[in-house]
Amino acid sequence: MTFSICVHETYEDDSGEQHDRFGVAVTTRLPGVGTLCPFVSSNGAVATQSLVNVDLGRKGIELIDDGLAIDDVLTALLNADEGAENRQLHGVDADDTFTFSGGKCMDWFGHLEGEQYTVAGNLLAGQAVIEETAAAYEAGLNSDDPLSKRLIEALAAGQAEGGDKRADLRVQSAAVRVATTQAYDLTPPYHDLRVDASVEPVEELRSVYELAMEGYEASMAKYEDAYEEDDIGQTEDS
Repeated sequence: MTFSICVHETYEDDSGEQHDRFGVAVTTRLPGVGTLCPFVSSNGAVATQSLVNVDLGRKGIELIDDGLAIDDVLTALLNADEGAENRQLHGVDADDTFTFSGGKCMDWFGHLEGEQYTVAGNLLAGQAVIEETAAAYEAGLNSDDPLSKRLIEALAAGQAEGGDKRADLRVQSAAVRVATTQAYDLTPPYHDLRVDASVEPVEELRSVYELAMEGYEASMAKYEDAYEEDDIGQTEDS
């Protein structure tokens, strides 16, 4: 009932220090997908979907944060899950990727793995949904846009191919989450965005991202000195 993408990237900040970032974006023809499916930390990203078992995502990220390899973690969790054949589970850590689609997922369902990313979906219009999601992500790899924006555009490409095929379900949702090893004085709000109920969730998520970016840039212009000095008295009036 969903399609999603999980990614890992390495990059350099403005001072030349190398960092890792992880992201996950997801959309479905049900409300509130951001509360159930995407999990991310500065060590990995996991999406749990189909007949959702939230513990697969929650415990998966916790164990990845403890230093265990994603393949070992998610395989062990699925082996302990009596309903595993109803699940889709995929994700990335700093070293590897993982994908699983249980045999009882509903058509069309499937997954793919790329270089440091995974895409999966079920109850889709067809295989082209995840293929175009992956292609759009790869096309944006050389862009300077933040990962959140690029993941939203990847969802938009999959949605344009038909996305979730259940046209009788009007209320949809979408979410994007990003975590990075880079420290910020004020964590960008566009790292964690959700549209919980909409008839055009990906397009609305794009609009929410643009507003979040505008608000972040305005707040940093006004409060950057205060955050650096940890003193509200350093606020620039504007």
